[in-house]
Amino acid sequence: MTPMLRRFATAAVLMLSAGPGHASSLNIVAVGASNTWGWGVGAQDAFSARLQTILRQRGIDAKVSNAGVIADTTTGMLSRIDSAVPNGTNIVILQPGSNDLRFGWSKQQRAANIAAIVERLRRRHIRVIVYDPAIPPNFLQWDGIHFTAAAHEQIAATLAAKIAGGRKSPEGDRKKQ
Repeated sequence: MTPMLRRFATAAVLMLSAGPGHASSLNIVAVGASNTWGWGVGAQDAFSARLQTILRQRGIDAKVSNAGVIADTTTGMLSRIDSAVPNGTNIVILQPGSNDLRFGWSKQQRAANIAAIVERLRRRHIRVIVYDPAIPPNFLQWDGIHFTAAAHEQIAATLAAKIAGGRKSPEGDRKKQ
């Protein structure tokens, strides 16, 4: 067997031994602050957990990791984006939240940080869905800041539709309600 044919045969065996589930697995990371983390509803009801459940119910082999950090800002998200999003990630859901404005950062700085995060991830060939909705008051907890379980469920359903539909745009997906 020639060296070239041996390399081809080895590659074919490795690809076949990985099995169909490995090739089609979708790795998603949700990046954000306390709402992404699931403040007040628990990890099991955070939109990332609900999204994983919905995608799997639709036959999509997805692993959704939650990289939400309580009280984070887009500056913090930008500084940790490379460590929060491992190699092999297919999609990042960026939920920037409103801490920047609450903690005194400008809208311009927030927008610049979001753009920098999207650009950094795009350079790594990762699809980015920026989910930055206006949440109706009835979908907020008593504090007027954090999402209710119903809001997390609705967000997960909206994101699942975007992901299952495979819509992709060069500047990143952006959701405004």
